[in-house]
Amino acid sequence: MSQLSNLVQRKTSRFLLAVSLLIAALASFAAPALTPYSAEYKIEISIVNGKLNTLLHRTETGYVAESVIKATGLSRLFVAGSIRETSWFSEGEGSIQPHQYRSTDGLSSDHDTIDLDFDWHSNEVTGLIDGEEFQAALEGEVHDRVSLQYGLMYDLLNGGEKKEYFLQDAEELKVLSITNIGSKAVKVPFGRFNAVGIQHQRMGSSRITTLWCVEELGYLPVIIEQHRKGKLRLRAVLTKYDPIVDSMANSTAQQESR
Repeated sequence: MSQLSNLVQRKTSRFLLAVSLLIAALASFAAPALTPYSAEYKIEISIVNGKLNTLLHRTETGYVAESVIKATGLSRLFVAGSIRETSWFSEGEGSIQPHQYRSTDGLSSDHDTIDLDFDWHSNEVTGLIDGEEFQAALEGEVHDRVSLQYGLMYDLLNGGEKKEYFLQDAEELKVLSITNIGSKAVKVPFGRFNAVGIQHQRMGSSRITTLWCVEELGYLPVIIEQHRKGKLRLRAVLTKYDPIVDSMANSTAQQESR
């Protein structure tokens, strides 16, 4: 009886070892995740100086990201208000999928507002744009203006950016071509880094946006530049960065308070 018991124990032990090795192997193949953080950028838009704050929290179903632009210094005498954008998204089928997007532009004279919901079951995006109802079909991987950056970061974390991204920019669906322009050493107020340059440009547009992304920061861009017709129109440089360890509770509280 003891021999049978020992045999059962040995087989059970081997089985549990095999299961633990399988779990470890599966975990090693898990896609690297985005790192929750808070960051601050010094931003120059033409002759206007400002501050860009970005925030990424983890939620029970994915992530919520916020972006706020405000004028600073003497620029506040000419430009009041802020631009606030929020995107809720998750990881799905090897990519980032947006679910909700909210934007309030208090800087422009029109005070634009955008409120979109992405339904990946019915493959539709619906919502309100400046109070007008909007509806369009979702085909392929489509991003909002905030989730686009995190889609790029996620893809870089997992082996490389795609050649094209689709952006739902208000009522317009834009096709952005992506170019990796290589790596270089960069210096920003937060520090010195080796960064990879990722450019995106709408087909037929003279506007080119360049993100200088740093691997040790989860491919967060430390420099954001936008050129139009060869001239620099916008530049943002990273001044502060803090990773967030326990963000789920805070993120859930934020969602419940909305």
